[in-house]
Amino acid sequence: LTPPQSERQFEATVREDLQRSMLAMGVGNSNFVTAAEMDRLIRLMGERRDVSLVLLPPPAPDTAEVSAADIQKWYDAHAAQFRAPESVEIEFVEVDASKLPPPAAPDDATLRHRYEQEKTRFVEAEQRLASHILVRVDEKADAAAQKAAEDKAKRLSEQAKAPGADFAALARANSDDTGSQVAGGDLGWVAKGMMVAPFENALFAMKAGEISGPVKSEFGWHIIQLRDVQTGSQQTFEQVRDQLAREQAEVDRERVVSDFTSRLVDLTLKNPSSLAPAARDMNLPLQKLGPFSRNNAPGIGANPALQRVAFSEEAIQGGQISDPIEIEPGRSVLIRVTAHTPEQAQPLAKVRDEVIAAVRADRAAKAARAEADALVARVNKGEALEAIAASKQLPPPQVLPGVPRGAPIPEAAVADAIFAVPAPAAGKLSAGHATLSNGGIALFAVSQVTPGDVAGLPAQQREMLQQQIAQVGGADDVRALVDSLRKRVKVQVVEQNL
Repeated sequence: LTPPQSERQFEATVREDLQRSMLAMGVGNSNFVTAAEMDRLIRLMGERRDVSLVLLPPPAPDTAEVSAADIQKWYDAHAAQFRAPESVEIEFVEVDASKLPPPAAPDDATLRHRYEQEKTRFVEAEQRLASHILVRVDEKADAAAQKAAEDKAKRLSEQAKAPGADFAALARANSDDTGSQVAGGDLGWVAKGMMVAPFENALFAMKAGEISGPVKSEFGWHIIQLRDVQTGSQQTFEQVRDQLAREQAEVDRERVVSDFTSRLVDLTLKNPSSLAPAARDMNLPLQKLGPFSRNNAPGIGANPALQRVAFSEEAIQGGQISDPIEIEPGRSVLIRVTAHTPEQAQPLAKVRDEVIAAVRADRAAKAARAEADALVARVNKGEALEAIAASKQLPPPQVLPGVPRGAPIPEAAVADAIFAVPAPAAGKLSAGHATLSNGGIALFAVSQVTPGDVAGLPAQQREMLQQQIAQVGGADDVRALVDSLRKRVKVQVVEQNL
């Protein structure tokens, strides 16, 4: 919480905040993009490339021996990969609503009291069975069009009120409401709040069997027929007793859980350094979990809310019992951290097998990339990709014309590599490769590059894109300014407080 401030202190705080924000806004808004830069960006962003693609299979597993020197060298160079993450052990008790004794069923006196308090909930609203004929006219139409629509509505109203008139036939022949026209204008049962106000006011002022004169709404002119009325009625206690019983039972169940949890918390406050006494007094099993880290936590340890508490400095340093943590609706836990192990380096002896596997995987990947480099060199010297695929007993290349930037063909990394190689000279190919997620390699050859169409981008889109790029550049400028200032000032960032 912010400590109390005098009026002058508050003004100074606001003034400093404004000064900081004005600096950031001034730097951010000062960025701009020239027309030449926009032309180049459009050509690059809209660029398409014609590509042929061959997928090389993943490399065979490396089973050769790994020397002790290589093991030590890899371990030293990749020590960060073999650090044991921070971990904790916890003890906890769980409050599960489904396992607590159910409350007694509510009696009739309680339910009748609830019924009387909430009687208005159980009133069935009045409904009216209506049909209508719509003469549609735009609210912005001129006076002549408005008058013509009103005159037509008056004629239709007179026809509908004539003895023996067929309202449904008139609606099918004349209504502009496509939703009800084919049904003879039938709108079904209408309750208050379902229609626009002028229509509703007229409908609920009519008597059963009446036909209204023209009624104006935002849609045009309506002629309304009220065919029947179903008056609202109060549901009796007996009709809603089961619903009230279910609702009261839920309230009582929540009260039981709340009271049980409150008693448990009170007991933990008497002995905050151990959960055992409270668990014993409340007849709850004292459970243990761990050690576990944030990334390999089993069961309730994987719950984000629990992890926030378990790995907090307060829980680790103080060893106090937490407040109830909701794991899921109706289920909560109270925890206490009993042991904590900070992130630390693991000795080579413990991770030796992992290091050997990493060395072998690296050797296999390097061998695959070396082979792909050799194939790229063959393509760049003029050998056809089809011939290379045949020599490796692989399917013919996939021909992909007009690949756009960023297309996942077959993965995003491949598209990035396709657009990273230089544009080929006329009649030549520009080859490259990219590693796939399964360890295989995509070998490709670019045969043609088509720049984006600068003239084809509408002026409005160009202006919007130019503004967006300037905003991104401005944000980068602000970050660069902050980084520069931080280098000149000693700043300590407490990450857990962010």
